[in-house]
Order: sequence, then structure tokens, then C-alpha cells
Amino acid sequence: MPRYRRLLGAALILPLLLAGCAEQDSPTDGAELASAEIPQEADPGTTLTIGTPEIQVALELSGLIDEIPFRVEWANLSGGPECSEAFRADALDVCSAAEIPSIHARWTGLDTRLVASYFRQEPTDHPIYRLGVAPGAGVETLDDLRGKRIAFSPGQAQGALILRVLDAAGLTAEDVELVELPSTGDVYPTALGSGQVDVAPIAGVNIRRYVEQYGPDGGAVIAHGLRDDPGHLWVPVSTVADPEKAAAVREFVRVWARALVWIDEHPEEWIAGYYVEDQGLTEEDGAYLVELAGHPDIPADWSEAIERQQQTIDLLAAELGNEPFDAATLFDRRFEDVAAQAAEDARARTAGGEAP
Repeated sequence: MPRYRRLLGAALILPLLLAGCAEQDSPTDGAELASAEIPQEADPGTTLTIGTPEIQVALELSGLIDEIPFRVEWANLSGGPECSEAFRADALDVCSAAEIPSIHARWTGLDTRLVASYFRQEPTDHPIYRLGVAPGAGVETLDDLRGKRIAFSPGQAQGALILRVLDAAGLTAEDVELVELPSTGDVYPTALGSGQVDVAPIAGVNIRRYVEQYGPDGGAVIAHGLRDDPGHLWVPVSTVADPEKAAAVREFVRVWARALVWIDEHPEEWIAGYYVEDQGLTEEDGAYLVELAGHPDIPADWSEAIERQQQTIDLLAAELGNEPFDAATLFDRRFEDVAAQAAEDARARTAGGEAP
């Protein structure tokens, strides 16, 4: 079995343990859901509770928020653990998430679907994560990971990335010490700087700040060389099994894609409105993050995304002792080309001098 060391308090561990031991519900019949028709238009009286804080700001800055043709209750949460809890409580309809939460949800009995996907153009040139290396850890390449203490967050993108990195290095979880830590905020950079772990995946402005703070002492970041860029809109099956809500979800997918295009085409407004005003970062930090992100790639065909998701499922199943399953069951392909078409239309409008 993999070697784990947990630095979580009992109050944080318990929900993970309970989720891992949850009795799985039978997933919704995929064929039945796939064949269900979605109304042509969303009912203005339909309400969706949506947790996409970053996109919410983009919609407000761009004015696209006024084009949502149904009622929205915004939830200030995103990511796997928070959204999973809200889905289970029937308190959320749509969430932003990476690839791992939907996989982890399936293994813990939560029936969900992905309704939109986007990636990064030139993903290995613009990865989301770098591997932070603690001062004195002696890690310069992936070949140096054997025997190291590595921060690990099961059920989240960072945890899956670590397993993929180990696999790329010809290692397994048994060849290192996985230290279970929540990946929120600056937990990972702090753990690196204090010597609790030797390696941890860090993202965003933490990459820059970690090097600035701990670089003089020998702290560093290294590239992992893998794709780590999946982003999705994630929903509980109960939402898309409801025809009226499914119609509203389709409209939100469209405006979500247009918001991604707006962000890409208005970097200065995005830096000022989101990174500086909303997130409290400096303009320099914002410019760094825009450059780090690159440009969005919104596919009209999910076949490649499903294939990559299958590889992740198979790897996680082998390393964590879970049952593998068909990745295609996580995707509601009734929505497959919705975002791509909306993004294409938005770029055409911009090229024609119109608002996206």
C-alpha cells in the first residue's frame, strides 16, 4: 500500500474518510439521459444555483451577465470538495472544476456529469502547476523524486497530477511518502518553506511568490512536462435530468464560453477588474497570471478529452485501489458542441467589431 502521512486535523479528515466509505448509488442510466430531449429555449422562471466565481466576475465586467435568460443564484464556491458537498445537499446546480472531482465523485456514490470542457493552447508551455521544491530537498528533475515527501490531496487535481508525475518518472506511490494536505490557499508553499514536505504542486501567483520568498534559501520550482489543463463545468445528474434546468444549463454553457473568449481578448480589463479589484493582487501579479494562462481551447469534439480522462481514471484506480470505469459516463454529450459553437460565434462578433 502507498505510504501516507496526514497533517490534517480530525475534523478535516473525517469527511474524506466518510466519503471514501460511502455506499455507491447506481449511476443514472446514461443511455436514457443521453436520449432525453432538451427544450429549445430556457424558461425565464427557471433558477440555477451556480458556483463559478471567476466566470461570474467576467460576466459582470463584460456585461454578458445581462444576457442570461433565466434566474441565477450565485454561490461563492468552486472546486471539487466544496462543490461535491453542495451537490450532495441539493444546494448547487453548476460548478467549475478540473477533471478529478467528477472521478472522485463517482467513486463515492455521487452521480454527476460534465457539460462543458476547455483546455489551454500549448498546454505544456502554459501548465497550471509547477512542482515546488523545498530548500535542501535535492530535487532537480523527476528522477530525483524517489523517497521524497510529496504533498498529496486525494480527490483533487493536484493529487492526480502527483500520481501522473510519479508514473512518468517510473515510480509508484509506494516509492515516495505521500503527505496528505489540503491544497487550499498557501498551504502547499508554507509546507514547502517549513520543511514539512519536499515537493508540492503549486499554481498561480504562488509559483512566483514561492520563488521570491524561498529562492534565496534554495527553494525552487521545476516543470513536470505533463498536460494538467482540463477545466469543466460540472453538474449533478439531478440538474440535467430536469428538462427545464437542462435548457438553462445549455444557455449557461453558451455564456460561459463567451466569457472565456472575453477574458482572452480583454487582458487589461481582466487584470484590473478581476486580479486587482476582486482578488486584491497587484497589476504585476495579474499580468503574470494572464501570461501564465495562455489562451483557451474549447473543443467541439470531446473524444480526446474522454480518452485522457480514461487514462487518469485507470491510473488512479490502480494506485488508490478503486474500480476503473468508462470515462464516457462522466460526460453529457448532449452539450458537446455547445461551448465551442458559442466561442466561435463570439470570436466572429469580435472580428466584426461587435461585442462578444
